[in-house]
Formats: sequence, C-alpha cells, structure tokens
Amino acid sequence: MQITFLGTGTSQGVPIIACPCNICQSTDSKDKRLRTSILIEVDGKTFVVDTGPDFRQQMLRQNVKKMDAVIFTHEHKDHTAGFDDIRAFNFVNKKKMEIYASTNVQEALKREFAYIFSDFKYPGIPEINLHLIENKPFSIEGIEIIPIEVMHYKLPVLGFRIADFSYITDANYISDKEKEKIKNSKILVLNALRREPHISHFTLDQAIELVNELKPEKAYFTHISHQLGLHADVEKELPENIELAYDGLKIYI
Repeated sequence: MQITFLGTGTSQGVPIIACPCNICQSTDSKDKRLRTSILIEVDGKTFVVDTGPDFRQQMLRQNVKKMDAVIFTHEHKDHTAGFDDIRAFNFVNKKKMEIYASTNVQEALKREFAYIFSDFKYPGIPEINLHLIENKPFSIEGIEIIPIEVMHYKLPVLGFRIADFSYITDANYISDKEKEKIKNSKILVLNALRREPHISHFTLDQAIELVNELKPEKAYFTHISHQLGLHADVEKELPENIELAYDGLKIYI
C-alpha cells in the first residue's frame, strides 16, 4: 500500500495572502501546505480521502490519472469544496465515480452541489454512484475499510483504517471504544493543528500524548496550521517515531 499526502494544511488560522509571517514566506517546500487530503493506492485500486478546495491542484501536482473512489471524513468545506472537479475523472476513466459518505456528508453534498443530484442532468456535470457509510466496516473493490468515529468538537467525523494504516483528521476527542480500532497500527496519521488549545482540534502536545498511548510503529501529523511553526523547527521537537507530514510525502506499508 502506498499513501501520498496530497495536502497537510488547513483553513484554520490561514492568514491573508499578503501575510508577512515567516511560515507564509518560507522557501522550504515543506511549509507550502494545501488543504488536508490523502491518496491511497492498494491492490491496484486508487482512493482519495476528501476533496477540499485544492483538489484539482493536488490531482495535477501528483499527476493522478486514475481514481476508483472518493471517501469523505466529514462535511466541512475544506474537505468537500473541490467535489465538482471529479468530473475530469468521469471523462478520462469513462465511468461514474464511486462516492462513500455518511448521511451528514451526503446531505451537505446534495445541498451545496444540488445540480449534480438534480433530475435534469445538465451535460458535463459530475457523474457519481453514492454509497452510504456508517460506523461499521465496509469494502471498496474488495478492500476492507474500518471507520473510526472521532469528535470534532460536537461534530462526528470518520477516520479510517485499512490494514495496518489508520488515518484521523479533524479531531479533538476519541473514545476508548474507537481507540481500540487504532491500536496495533503500524502507521497512524493524526491531526495536530497548533500549539495553543483549540476547541475542535488536537494540539501538538495532545497529538504526541495520543501517539504515546496508542503506540503505532510510526506516526505522522497532518492538518497543520501556519501557527504550528516552520516544518524544520517542529521536526526537531518530535519524538523519534513521529514526523511532521508534508505535501507530496509518500509512505509505504
């Protein structure tokens, strides 16, 4: 299984374009973070988790030619706003896109992209097959996926486990029951927004504490705001088994 980090950033704490801060002006490519998303390639199948506002740019940057399904974590716009751009894969792959989403996400997509779901199919709109997912295992093309329900303040968000890989974004609380699904992961990806407390995201210290509790072989932090600091500086502070993810990073399991 190959995992590509399409984006590791967030809309939280993003400054205006003219911001003079050292993060925004950094020349290190690892400080250039598009909105959070990953590409999963396993057994010849290709899945994307979330289609944020940068989805089109991410697909072009990584030269993605084929996609079998999109899986959504939750309905916030920084994870869904690029949904319309799946139409390019309809054209190239000549088939409908398989979409896996919870009831909340489906309702949001139908509300915000009503033309896709209209009885009148305007030529060229995205073509999809919509699948409902809940907090119980499901499979895509024979690949088993275990949802992990976490809380993003008061909003339920789904993380996912595939084999020995677990992916959690937009969380500040995970119940003991859901933690059991993550244990014994070889690789855990977890959100770590910033250093200061936040109402709906893990801080850097909270994320490190959770990694120490769950004990994966390796952990990567994502959903990073510019408030966390420069990539090179933060990396120096992390335990040996934790790394700060960056856009374009590829890992293999």
